[in-house]
Amino acid sequence: MTTIHNALPDPARPDTGSTARQDEVSDSPTGWVAEHIRRYVETDGENGHLYQGRPTLLLTTRGRKSGKLRRTALIYAQDGARYLLVASNAGAPHHPAWYLNLDAHPDVTVQVRDETFPARARTATAEEKRPLWERTTSVFPLYDTYQAKAGRDIPLVIVERLAGKDA
Repeated sequence: MTTIHNALPDPARPDTGSTARQDEVSDSPTGWVAEHIRRYVETDGENGHLYQGRPTLLLTTRGRKSGKLRRTALIYAQDGARYLLVASNAGAPHHPAWYLNLDAHPDVTVQVRDETFPARARTATAEEKRPLWERTTSVFPLYDTYQAKAGRDIPLVIVERLAGKDA
């Protein structure tokens, strides 16, 4: 576990007037993902930003049930200043935990390379998704394969930096 300065509010604690406090962050329980996160954090993204040739970021969400901070590494595409994430779960029939968490608590923390910042995440509308999906599949073409086997509509998530805030 890592302790980070995080701007995510804790729904289980009353607001003390400060949105930033120290919280422990639990990294993905999946071994290779946890190792990727460790390298990313230790090197400020120098070792880890590109994973198998694709850009990745670290996303920290607040657990929808536990209220604890959870961090994972995800491939991303960009649309201007916005980051695009695909909740593919490798084509599994259910959404990944990180997506369920941000759906419940859309305020997240993002690390891209050596920069960490607060952001807000939301699911793209059907109209938004169509052109953005092409952008994400240009970065990771397997998303189309995952969509074909998932048996569910895979959400595309738009992550936008919160204006005027620093982590």
